[in-house]
Amino acid sequence: MRFAQKLGPLGLSPPHVGMLRAISESAGMSQQQLATLLGLHASRLVALVDELESRGLAERRDSPDDRRTHALALTEEGKKALSAALRIGAKHQDELCAALDDGEREQLTRLLEKIAEQQGLTPGVHPGYRRMSKK
Repeated sequence: MRFAQKLGPLGLSPPHVGMLRAISESAGMSQQQLATLLGLHASRLVALVDELESRGLAERRDSPDDRRTHALALTEEGKKALSAALRIGAKHQDELCAALDDGEREQLTRLLEKIAEQQGLTPGVHPGYRRMSKK
């Protein structure tokens, strides 16, 4: 909730930031590939990509590998928005973990990664996307 509030001035929601990050890390992936990665129904993902595209943050390009699909990419504006959101996220994480020293933060990260792996979560993908598909 706090992170979402801090993103408010950017006009982004946490799901948008996650999508921007995923597109940035895997530029050229198709909408279907992104839907699979995030665990979203394709129809829900299309609506979110439409939002990003209408705001000039992402674009669909002809895929060099398959002319039946579109490759997703961030625009320059999308890269700037992602960079700003990541700065907000880092500051938020620092505030959230202020009571922990560096060693404790590393230990917490390792423990959370262990739990996530045991639960079958995809690294770097918030499990909230799965809940979005059920709406």
